[in-house]
Amino acid sequence: MKRVLVDTGPLVAIMLRADEHHKICVETLHDLPGPLFSCWPVITEAAWLLRGHQGVVQHLLDSIAEGFLEILPIQSAEVSEIGKVMEKYRSIRPQLADAALVYLAERDGFDVIFTLDRRDFSVYRAGRKGVLRIVP
Repeated sequence: MKRVLVDTGPLVAIMLRADEHHKICVETLHDLPGPLFSCWPVITEAAWLLRGHQGVVQHLLDSIAEGFLEILPIQSAEVSEIGKVMEKYRSIRPQLADAALVYLAERDGFDVIFTLDRRDFSVYRAGRKGVLRIVP
């Protein structure tokens, strides 16, 4: 399998044993090449969702520092391209994190996304093939 982008849902599920998707996300993680790739909007969204769990946000940040996840840079000049993604898919009201991932998939040639958001990511298109392969 090629490099894999990761969305917010699996990060939250992996960090929280009580999450209903924890088991499937951890099992899927074992089958994926490392590191996973993401961006700061995803990390910010995950941190917001994890904020009520003592020490979990710090654990997420530590795991990034340890190489579990690589943060892909987005330059200021690229922000308008993310805005175009949001406008293109405005009918499904994309989150900033989703739009950033779709942009990065196009920019960097990703065709696999680790997400729990099948509804939206089955609509988004990126790259020559267009469709992103969703795992799990």
